[in-house]
Amino acid sequence: MTQPRTCYVDISRYDPERGDQYPTMQRVQVPYDDSTSVLDVLQYVKEQVDSSLSYRWSCRMAICGSCGVMVNGIPKLGCKDFVRDYVAHKGVGRDHAANDAPALTIEPLAHFTGERDLVVNMDEFLTHLEAVKPYIIDPASRPNNPSAATHSQTPAQLARYQQFANCINCGLCYAACPQFGLNPEFVGPAAIALAHRYNLDSRDHGKHERMQVLNTHDGVWSCTFVGFCSDVCPKGVDPAAAVNQGKVESAKSMLIQLFKGSSIGDSRS
Repeated sequence: MTQPRTCYVDISRYDPERGDQYPTMQRVQVPYDDSTSVLDVLQYVKEQVDSSLSYRWSCRMAICGSCGVMVNGIPKLGCKDFVRDYVAHKGVGRDHAANDAPALTIEPLAHFTGERDLVVNMDEFLTHLEAVKPYIIDPASRPNNPSAATHSQTPAQLARYQQFANCINCGLCYAACPQFGLNPEFVGPAAIALAHRYNLDSRDHGKHERMQVLNTHDGVWSCTFVGFCSDVCPKGVDPAAAVNQGKVESAKSMLIQLFKGSSIGDSRS
């Protein structure tokens, strides 16, 4: 059985109700072994060191997406990121606390407003998700048409959008996105990926409604394709690819509307 070792961790602390104007770092010595996750570290600190520490978590299985934090400046899911990966370069079997430099620095997700410690306000993120109508839109199946038939779908039709359907709404891609950091009105990678997922769904008829959002300056055209959003995605959704494909569809949509002589709103690029 692996013997527990220890390391130092710096955790961002912020409590406006206590009068804090800015976040400060709290250094804590924590035990770890090869199975210790970043979320385990936070739970250890809350249970054994300081019960006032605030953070979000739920499933511990990289499904709920609620435990997103910045670890050494990179957006990560706390339950899927392990301490061993940050201290391995110091040598296995040593007591890493002998060196008081922190192995990990844990901070709230970047580009979001901090509420307390590692908890951030996700309202902007949820507003952007809602704006692209991330659900199947089918006029035939609305409440005023109770006789609508069930839709069938082939494996090939499912494969068109399945990758983009894996999003767990963790917000890591927004914390990685420099454009969202500069312009919170940018719809953002997760919302665009979800819009693309439903636009590719053979059962959906709401593409025209979503393109009204994606065609705008704050839609797909704000993305400068840094690609970091895809690097940090814990589910391999590749939102950067969805954004690029969304640009192609947006260009088609704008040309079609131009030829039809209809208004497309703000389509600056």
